[in-house]
Amino acid sequence: PWLDGGLFYGVTKAWADALRTHAGDGKLACDTAACLLPEKNTIGLPMANPPPPADHYLKSAQRFYKLGNPRGNENPMLLAMGVLWFRNHNWHAERLKADWDSRGVTYNDEILYNRARQWNIAEHQHIVLNVWLPRFLGSPPKPYEGYISAIHPGITHAFQTTAMRFGHTIVPPVAYRAYAATKQGGSWRCVFRPLGGSVPGAGGGPTAVRTCQSYWNSPDLVSEGDGVDELAFGLAKQVTEREDNIITEDLQGFVFGSLDFSRRDLMALNIQRARDHGLPDYNTAREVYGLSRRKTFEDINNTTDPFVRDAIGNLSKLYGDINNVDIWPAGLLETTEEGPGELFQAIIKDQFERVRDGDRFWFNNTANGMFTEAERVAIMNVTFRTIMTRNIKATWFKDEMLQDDVFMWDESVDDPDSRCRPDIPYTEENLEQYLEPCSPMETFDYFDGSSGPYIGTFIALGLYLILNVLILVFSVKYFQWKSVQSKQVGNTHHHDSIWAHAGVFETVGGIAMVADELKISSGRRKVVIAPVENSKKLRLYGATTGAVMRTVDLTTIKEVQLEIAVADSKPLTQNGIILIRLPHQYDIVLQFPGSVDPFAQRLNTYLHSIGVAVSSSTPRSKKDILSDAFTAEDRQKVVEQFLKLTFKRALVGNVQGSATVQQEEGLAKSERSDTLQRIGKGSFKRRKILDCELTIAEFADSMGMKEDSLFVQQVFKQVDADRSGTVSFHEFLRFVVLFTNGSTRSKMELMFNIYDIDGDGTLEKKEFVTMLKRIAEEANETVDGDQLDTAVSDMFKVSGLHEKHTLTLEDFIAMFSEYGSQIHDTAIRVGQHRTSNAAVSPSQADQLQQSQATETPANQFRQRVLTGLTPKRTAAKGPERPKFVHQPSILLEPLPVEEEIGIGDGEQSKRSGSLLAIQRAWENYRLQIFWLSLYILVTLGIFGERAYYYSVEREHNGLRRIAGYGVTVTRGAASAMMFTFSSLLVTMSRNIITQLRETFLNQYIPFDSAVSAHKVFAMIALLFTIVHCLGHAINFYHISTQTANDLTCLFREYYHLSDQLPKFQFWMFNTLTGVTGFLLVLAVVTIYVFALPHARRYLFKTFWYTHHLYIPLYALLILHGSGRLVQPPIFQWFFIFPVAVFALDKLISISRKRVELTVFKAEKLPSGVTHLQFRKPSNFDYRSGQWVRIACLDLNSEEYHPFTLTSAPHEATLDLFIRAVGPWTHNIRDVYDPQNAKNRANYNSGPVYPRLFLDGPFGEGHQEWYKFPVVVLVGGGIGVTPFASILKDVVHKQSVGAHIGCKKVFFLWVTRTQKQFEWMTDIVRQVEQEDKQELTDTHIFITQFYEKFDLRTIMLYICERHSKRVSGRSLFTGLRASTHFGRPQFESLFTGLQSAYHNEHQVGVFSCGPPPMTRSVEAGCAQCNRFVGPVFVHHYENF
Repeated sequence: PWLDGGLFYGVTKAWADALRTHAGDGKLACDTAACLLPEKNTIGLPMANPPPPADHYLKSAQRFYKLGNPRGNENPMLLAMGVLWFRNHNWHAERLKADWDSRGVTYNDEILYNRARQWNIAEHQHIVLNVWLPRFLGSPPKPYEGYISAIHPGITHAFQTTAMRFGHTIVPPVAYRAYAATKQGGSWRCVFRPLGGSVPGAGGGPTAVRTCQSYWNSPDLVSEGDGVDELAFGLAKQVTEREDNIITEDLQGFVFGSLDFSRRDLMALNIQRARDHGLPDYNTAREVYGLSRRKTFEDINNTTDPFVRDAIGNLSKLYGDINNVDIWPAGLLETTEEGPGELFQAIIKDQFERVRDGDRFWFNNTANGMFTEAERVAIMNVTFRTIMTRNIKATWFKDEMLQDDVFMWDESVDDPDSRCRPDIPYTEENLEQYLEPCSPMETFDYFDGSSGPYIGTFIALGLYLILNVLILVFSVKYFQWKSVQSKQVGNTHHHDSIWAHAGVFETVGGIAMVADELKISSGRRKVVIAPVENSKKLRLYGATTGAVMRTVDLTTIKEVQLEIAVADSKPLTQNGIILIRLPHQYDIVLQFPGSVDPFAQRLNTYLHSIGVAVSSSTPRSKKDILSDAFTAEDRQKVVEQFLKLTFKRALVGNVQGSATVQQEEGLAKSERSDTLQRIGKGSFKRRKILDCELTIAEFADSMGMKEDSLFVQQVFKQVDADRSGTVSFHEFLRFVVLFTNGSTRSKMELMFNIYDIDGDGTLEKKEFVTMLKRIAEEANETVDGDQLDTAVSDMFKVSGLHEKHTLTLEDFIAMFSEYGSQIHDTAIRVGQHRTSNAAVSPSQADQLQQSQATETPANQFRQRVLTGLTPKRTAAKGPERPKFVHQPSILLEPLPVEEEIGIGDGEQSKRSGSLLAIQRAWENYRLQIFWLSLYILVTLGIFGERAYYYSVEREHNGLRRIAGYGVTVTRGAASAMMFTFSSLLVTMSRNIITQLRETFLNQYIPFDSAVSAHKVFAMIALLFTIVHCLGHAINFYHISTQTANDLTCLFREYYHLSDQLPKFQFWMFNTLTGVTGFLLVLAVVTIYVFALPHARRYLFKTFWYTHHLYIPLYALLILHGSGRLVQPPIFQWFFIFPVAVFALDKLISISRKRVELTVFKAEKLPSGVTHLQFRKPSNFDYRSGQWVRIACLDLNSEEYHPFTLTSAPHEATLDLFIRAVGPWTHNIRDVYDPQNAKNRANYNSGPVYPRLFLDGPFGEGHQEWYKFPVVVLVGGGIGVTPFASILKDVVHKQSVGAHIGCKKVFFLWVTRTQKQFEWMTDIVRQVEQEDKQELTDTHIFITQFYEKFDLRTIMLYICERHSKRVSGRSLFTGLRASTHFGRPQFESLFTGLQSAYHNEHQVGVFSCGPPPMTRSVEAGCAQCNRFVGPVFVHHYENF
């Protein structure tokens, strides 16, 4: 509020220091050596810098002169005044320096500067209060009586928003510039610059300044001629506008504005500003200042001036009530010829008097000691004429040119011409004729220039996401292709001898004909087509690999049609195309580099040599041939429809009961006839399906087997009744009807014919054994020949047929009558379709019920499973024995596992319903549900707190008003992200979690779910990240549409030059918050994309490295908040505890994982499995079922991978079985190849294997197996590794007499073939040998075949049953464990367990394997938990 020189020096020391020279002279810095103007603003002081409305674009603030007033460059007149006071300071500095130097006064730059500043401020105070104010108001202020501390000098709103703005009425539309004067008759006559360049004699030089066009272009105008001097002298000689209510248009409608509105109405702003500041009405203001209230509008001014009276009348119409009038218009209308009216005079005088009296540094205050009495007198003698004469430096200027009172027009001279008027009179006509008009208002879109970067940024982020996904997809595809290629290395066969078939295909360049095969799924492929020696077959080989791509059997084909593409009725000489059309098969389309004629001739010769006719169709164009080609995809669709239609007609038929083979044939014929009648003659598509005939290759493919399978060939021979080499609809329908409606005898007859390889009507033992071996081989099972011979011989002996070497059909039926029910239920699976009988005779049911009544519970359950009976739960209200109903064998139904387990029926109180299921789910997962719910609630609470704060508590905050609820959402999401991303570190503190599992906290916190929690937390974090990003997409748009000054107020931490309009790209890429936010999005995208299951499986190294982006991620999160764009950083409060826990966990790992461990045994096992055995560290304690992380020093000592230990805690070594599924595991297999180890060995030493780093052990749910009375271990594929450790631990504890809480341990091993994991077979064998109490019970499920009662597996099942009954061991593995075909049906299995152990509270189910298997286990547990009985608690791990 002080008159302290703030307009010259600024209001802060930093600003004041920026204006100085600091050169010892105490001066303000000058622009040139002449020191006529202040220094330019090259250092970037925050000067006010709106866009000049005459140009309407932002200019650099460096063009301005440095002044204390930030708005000092607004217009040339204001700038001229500022420069005069700038020069006055330097004048005093020179004066004082010369005086002190002459008197020998000691001083420095600071002293000299401040003393010159005191003199300058004192003169300014005196001139304002004692010289200018009396003339402005028409009356002087009250005399100065000294400093009064009780007076408040603050600036009132009434003063700054209304009264002091009275000066707007006297602002002229033009400022004259006088540049010379001549003395005539004792008076000076001035020479003025012309009004405009069009005035005669203007000469194109400087002209008068039009006010409306000069805003913020002042530096350019004062630099012309003598600039400041001309303006200052001209202003002293120019008459102002009259003090009235009339405002020049330069202010009324053409004052400067912002970019969006380049022109504004200053009078309207005055009124609105007063309202914004909450000023009272006109009458209230008068009353506050001790003036009487006006009763009517006429009382405002009693003048008779018609213009004023009209204005008052308009005011009355507008407001209606005098008590509602704003201060500004009413106060302005009070103006008289002497100056401002009563109210404005009172307000202005009161303000200046208080500023003076309340300032203890006022120059005239004798108590402050700043000036001596002589100095105060000297100051009081200074006028503004003194200031001007001191500081106008123009050579033409003389002091006597100025009148004594430069603020007033000199009326003392009688001669009007001596008043120094301009040559052209100042009239409205002259203004309109000569002055430049005010440029019209222009608008501006602040988002202009942001739209491209805005859209481009988000498109770039989207493309970056797509790029990451594409890199992942192509990398996985490349890895899979590379794996296939590596398997094919060394398997390339040279077919030169075959391709060069003598007399048929002459070799071209040493090889057979090479062509591109077209119209295939991959588009095209390079193939070699050649005949198969000693057979009527053609084969297409891969030109690079030699692999067989397709075999065409021509044995039963009578005619082949060839089509050669033509152009202009002539065969193509380049890129020739030939189509080979085969009956009942898809076409072959080949393209040759040159003409197709050589190949066509050789093909004709070959086909005629094997008795196949060749026909040619009308020549067609290449386009027609390709569009008409019958492709493999077309053929596949027809075959699928063929199978679907066949099974539909067979299954919906009205045939009931059993039938003989002859009856079945008649049924099939009637079905086909009925089908033809149903589809009608007009259905070409269905008739095409009915006319379709399956080749043996298609038949084998539909059964999921290979064409060269002996079993397939035998079945195909039985189905192909007419020996045409293909299976027609009629033949296939007959085959299907046999399995849907056929009797047990008819199925046995079919099986007999299949096993009768030579077709002589009798079945030799050798044929029987051969077929069983071949089927077992197709299941990838190894069967000992002698053992199989013994089993078959025993079966012959039991049936009383041991003296026979061959069996007739009747002998075969008698031999297997014991298994009649199983054979009756035998099904055939073709594609996605399966058939089986769905009925059982009453006599069979009676026999079963009688058997169940007399046998033990275990035998009852065994018989129930063998006959396909499963317990059917009923909605009984009380305990009730399960009722049994017949259920046919279904897909994935297990072989009788329950039979081997020895489960009884037991009594079971069953209560179905969702309520019990929910109760069991809560019982199993109550801790997980509680902690997850708590976590979600806390996260939502954090989100809600910030959202509420910015929605309610900061509702009127600038950014909140600009961006709306976008700020609410983004701030809430940001805090939720801070919490969730921080908590991820806790879930990965494996060592601490493992140790805490051994404490009482394990009863209250589900530590086993740490990995699952990590994934859930990560998904929640991702959700809030997306919300945060979308919110900022909206916020950035809003911010990019705001003015530069508003943004400066909103974001105090971010400085930008006043000529810079912050666009979207500034906030995104020129601020710490924006840059780090952008980088954070990139990091999150990369981390999450390469954390997908496919990346972890095939690109683990990439997953490993990208997941380590968590380090820069957290660093960026810290920096992101440090930008303080919206609020002070708070991330550290979320981060400090998790990072401390994580750091401690890392220290634990570092303390041990740097110990190098020697691998002293490595084996390459089948199915890509590598066995590593290494020394167990002395301080390494673990439980069975735990896992470790290892790093190989030869690969990357920092890349760790997790694997479950297969060794038991009591063993002296640690064992790992690693399956090669990704790059790292493949490299491990190569590095630990014993052959490579021998190459590294020293002389006379054994193999040398690379050393390992070990980290762990880490706990998981599998180690809790001992806490359950009944345990079920389910391992799929390589997922058996944790159970190998558990099984060995079980038998060891049993052997040493240690207490085991388990009553029974069931191990279910689900594998495509046990040959893949023969090492596990050895472990199971060891467990069986040491398990004296038969605590464990093992079952192996071979999933190579789908079902137990499949046409292929029924005999394997019978032989296995017989071997188990006779020797107690499996025919396939030699173990006591049973071998089953098909996948286990977990619901049926768990139902039996629930019956047998109904008195137990819990059954622990532990599974490890592929997700589909663990999901099936979980579904089985969930289903059984819907009923009363033991609760199935499921722990699982996926790989």
